[in-house]
Amino acid sequence: MKISEFYKELGELYPASLSCSWDNDGLMCCGDAENTVERVLVCLDATSDAIDYAAKNGFDTILTHHPMVFKCLKSITDFSLGGHKVLDCLRNNVSVISMHTRFDAGKGGVNDVLAKTLELTNLDSFGDDECETLGRIGYIDPMGPEKFAMFVRDKLGCVSVNAYLSNKTITRVAVVGGGAGDFIYPAMLAGADAFVCGECKYNAALDAADEGLTIVEAGHYQTEFPACKRLAELARDIAGAETEIYGVKTFKQI
Repeated sequence: MKISEFYKELGELYPASLSCSWDNDGLMCCGDAENTVERVLVCLDATSDAIDYAAKNGFDTILTHHPMVFKCLKSITDFSLGGHKVLDCLRNNVSVISMHTRFDAGKGGVNDVLAKTLELTNLDSFGDDECETLGRIGYIDPMGPEKFAMFVRDKLGCVSVNAYLSNKTITRVAVVGGGAGDFIYPAMLAGADAFVCGECKYNAALDAADEGLTIVEAGHYQTEFPACKRLAELARDIAGAETEIYGVKTFKQI
């Protein structure tokens, strides 16, 4: 399958219409749209080490969640961070596709995987004015706030979590992977007792706990990386490609 065909079919499952207006996901880098997709490296981020690994191990495509190019590049040279990554991909004939907020919002994406990992049932979507269906909200067996925070920690394999505890029993849980401070108030409006995210602002989380919403910050990486398995499945199902999931080497919980 050609890279152009692969990207088109991904877009039919996760259309750009699902992406937030501020986002910059899609086909990030491609030297030739006629190139075939045979070996796909799946990762959360197209870091320099991931690109180097792909080049050295014969991968023709990198499929990520986070956009490799998010903000406008002012230069594409070996002396700029974003620029040298683009050049390294082009020199090694590696294409990069990033499925960001459309993959957060879409069926089977980041937030569906996160909700499933936390064993939520009767799922529904929620969001803000910008991304109306990005988050997920569902039910869990009743438990106290501190027990729930430890439950999230263990399910996601975190070394620790940041927990802002209310005094309410947790039965209805909202989730948004990654940076999700803007979704605290929408989670409250949706009737959540707890909100699980990667990270949010400290003061906003404290205020939310005072208002009866427990907040659990489980880490940007930890709340999104599990969905890389879904990206790998897509590459295999759509393109029949050989896949490998690559964990970021420069991030550690210590």
